[in-house]
Amino acid sequence: MARRKKIYEGKAKTLYEGPEPGTIVQYFKDDATAFNAEKKDVIDGKGVLNNLLSEYFMVGLGQVGVPTHFLKRLNMREQLVRSCEIVPLEVIVRNYAAGTMSKRLGIDEGTQLPRPIVEYCYKDDSLGDPLVTEEHIAAFGWASQQDMDDILSLALRVNDFLSGIMYGVGIKLVDFKIEIGRIYDGDFQRLVVADEISPDSCRLWDMETNQKLDKDVFRRDLGSLTDAYSEVARRLGLMPNNPASITKPTLIN
Repeated sequence: MARRKKIYEGKAKTLYEGPEPGTIVQYFKDDATAFNAEKKDVIDGKGVLNNLLSEYFMVGLGQVGVPTHFLKRLNMREQLVRSCEIVPLEVIVRNYAAGTMSKRLGIDEGTQLPRPIVEYCYKDDSLGDPLVTEEHIAAFGWASQQDMDDILSLALRVNDFLSGIMYGVGIKLVDFKIEIGRIYDGDFQRLVVADEISPDSCRLWDMETNQKLDKDVFRRDLGSLTDAYSEVARRLGLMPNNPASITKPTLIN
């Protein structure tokens, strides 16, 4: 499709004006970042895989009644989404201790939590996306109490869906983060799951070996990120068992 006006460029995606009012084209880049962008690289094929996987999860959520901003995938790297006002929070759902939770609380990575724990971080790269409480959220007006009730419900429904999908293909959903958007129809507001759901935003471990199949592969230099994401796509039936390289085309003489 013809390139349109750029609206925003983030660490993993670029947003462009959509073909119709109220729509946005979301372009998935190959850029990989970690530790608040202190570590950076370009991973061939990463954007293609995240676009494919995010489409799969967003469509699945819609089929079980969880509203999202997703409309359709346009090509290998782009999808059409509804324009929405992003709530300035990262919503994190944890099923097992890992990452910053393990460091903060001194819990061994991989420890199953007594129940899913939902955390909130204020979206601000310059501050390192700090952890905040519902008290902060209410005091600073980032979301109303009704919004928070709805956000919690959405987060737990996404967790139920993703956990079940992953369990069925031998993957443990350790944790994930989502963003929530507000869509307005006249005076009526509704909240939807926005941004993306992919191995960039989830921790995914093999159930038997605890092999990491997510961005921790990049964070911790554990091997090929593309191979890890391809394995998730393969198990979900989105790629053949022996896929051809999706990184760069080969010139045939």
